[in-house]
Amino acid sequence: MTPDGRYFVVRGRLWRMSDPTLDAGERQSFVDQLMEARRAIGAAKRSSDELAESEAHATVDRAKRALGERGPVWWDDGAPDLNRHMARNTPYADWFAGLSDDHS
Repeated sequence: MTPDGRYFVVRGRLWRMSDPTLDAGERQSFVDQLMEARRAIGAAKRSSDELAESEAHATVDRAKRALGERGPVWWDDGAPDLNRHMARNTPYADWFAGLSDDHS
């Protein structure tokens, strides 16, 4: 996780964290919806149901937006959204360079 708690890093890429101000129950509800939708995507792909897959992708997007992982940022200091940017190309570059390989 970045020092400010906004992102985690996978293969060098920043991914936005969930909004930490969500209460635990609300957050868990959105996570449950997200995971159910991801399972629905897999089932739709296995059955070649393009409509069900499209609907499941839309549900994933709604859940991720509700969690604060997509859409408007949840912080209020005016910092830009660097979601999906390579960490080495952002203001986190020095921090990222100091990580060991098992954290990136």
